[in-house]
Amino acid sequence: EENVWKLCEQVKKTYPSELPKCYAVFVSNERRTVPLWRQKAGRGDEKLVIWDYHVFFMHNPSPNRCLVFDLDTTLPFPTYFHKYVTETFRSDYALTPEHHRVIPAEKYLAEFSSDRRHMRRPDGSWIKPPPSYPPIQTSASTHSLDDFICMKPGKGPGAVYDLLHFVQQFYKPPDRNIGTKTQN
Repeated sequence: EENVWKLCEQVKKTYPSELPKCYAVFVSNERRTVPLWRQKAGRGDEKLVIWDYHVFFMHNPSPNRCLVFDLDTTLPFPTYFHKYVTETFRSDYALTPEHHRVIPAEKYLAEFSSDRRHMRRPDGSWIKPPPSYPPIQTSASTHSLDDFICMKPGKGPGAVYDLLHFVQQFYKPPDRNIGTKTQN
């Protein structure tokens, strides 16, 4: 989640006109057990891993051009949305459905905060060393991560989609009829 925040911050600094076309996407569900394929931490040929939640960055400059930037995938970086969704998510009918909270990058930069408590063991030691930069904080909160992971519509920032509606929102199939003539 912090890496995605840093990507949003970098876009804002270097390509501010592109920021409205960028999103942070949190994937989770009520049980916080989300199966994702093609992940570096995954096992087996399909590189399956179960996360409690997952976060990636999307740049959607125009229909058919949506790119996913996932630092944890074994797919190319970036990957076109359709390929990413097809390879990373499977049908959410057989399992507890995962949901996708899509937050505009500007809102993510303004509202996300984390004191990194989720990166510590119960004794207070670090699970893995934290990033070298200070924790991300806002004037309103030191830790809003749970609001982003929560997949209840109406709670937390952005919009929540099931897999089908997420795909419908961000993938527009190419028009195969462009340049073809029809007979009258």
